[in-house]
Amino acid sequence: MYNFNFMNRITLALAALVIVSIFYSCQSNALEGQLTGVQRDQDWNGINPFGMSYVPSGTFMMGQSDQDINNTLTQQNRSVSVQGFYMDNTEITNSEYRQFTDWVRDSIALTQLDQFIEDENGNTTLDWDYPIDWDGGSEDAEALEDMYYQGDDVLFGKKEMDPSKLRYNYQKYDMKLASGDRLTRAKSRSEFIEEREIEISPDKLCWVADFSYSYNEPMARQYFDHPAFDDYPVVGVTWHQADAFCAWRTIYWNMNALGEGEQEIENFRLPTEQEWEYASRGGLNGAPYPWGGPYIRNRQGCLLANFKPGRGNYPEDGGYYTVKVGSYHPNDYGLYDMAGNVAEWTSTAYFEEGYRFNHDMNSEIGYKLGPQPDEDITLTRVAIRGGSWKDIGYYLQTGARHWEYSDTSKSYIGFRCALTFLGRSMSDFSN
Repeated sequence: MYNFNFMNRITLALAALVIVSIFYSCQSNALEGQLTGVQRDQDWNGINPFGMSYVPSGTFMMGQSDQDINNTLTQQNRSVSVQGFYMDNTEITNSEYRQFTDWVRDSIALTQLDQFIEDENGNTTLDWDYPIDWDGGSEDAEALEDMYYQGDDVLFGKKEMDPSKLRYNYQKYDMKLASGDRLTRAKSRSEFIEEREIEISPDKLCWVADFSYSYNEPMARQYFDHPAFDDYPVVGVTWHQADAFCAWRTIYWNMNALGEGEQEIENFRLPTEQEWEYASRGGLNGAPYPWGGPYIRNRQGCLLANFKPGRGNYPEDGGYYTVKVGSYHPNDYGLYDMAGNVAEWTSTAYFEEGYRFNHDMNSEIGYKLGPQPDEDITLTRVAIRGGSWKDIGYYLQTGARHWEYSDTSKSYIGFRCALTFLGRSMSDFSN
């Protein structure tokens, strides 16, 4: 039997589709010649970087949170506003930094083995799918012999990678210099691009060099390479090596993002000194410590960070040297070890009276780089923050400042990365 109701429904559905098609066609024609903007293939929905916490935009009083007579005249408190950004939950670990050194090692090996692939546009890139054979006796291993210690440098006949061979090349675009003079606008951009080549292996001997008349050789031999210390903060890295790590992390992210059809992100970088202090406070404006204060012990008498208690009772806080990242409670932004464990590099050049002429918006005293670390111009002192396992309790304070030379590596200085948030501040959505 013929079903008229069924046919009627089909006819009505087809008619509706025709009407909708005509409507959108008319709308499209109506927008011709109008200002509609460039339509992108994909929307920007933001990112949530693994291992990072969001620090919302805000304003805080930068400077001491307790009486500090010695530094009062040069570190006067002032109100500073900070744009929202992401920050690593913990300091960069040995395992994470080894991902960087392994990537550089493999890229050098692939280059020496001439393992490249060419795309349809004629662009060549390293063939990261090529299995490098590091074992002795193979053709690959023989071709890569020069990456290891040779001759009299070999110790006990052990085959070890020569750290001086691990050098990373990257570029820095000096926007400050490019924007400083209107006459420079007519210059080629290449005049403001610096090519940098950095030896990236941590300085293992810093454990011995930092402490005279002290036996720390086991840490020098084992700290960076042994699996027992994988989740401990990397140390022995200069400011330049930390900067190179940030550049590599950006490139590494973007290589994978572009391969998946996603957009590039803003650069990973070291936090400014003001960002670091703001993040350390965890929203507790005026608090002397990341956990609030005013004490460095809780009600049970347990120490709240890894530092040098009293006159040198190093093991009292649970760690003799460094401890695993995240061993103590985080602050209210979800950031661990913002006091103690290792002090941390910032991106800010250190001036005693820098607070006097800093801008009150995203304060920063830029660091002027030269083509190589030994050619840096004037500003060789970099601000470090947070105190370390070998520092007294004073340096745990959120407002305490110190510095180190940019080309110096220490067994008590590490770092973490920051990433500027793009778009509207996420704190707005809570209102």
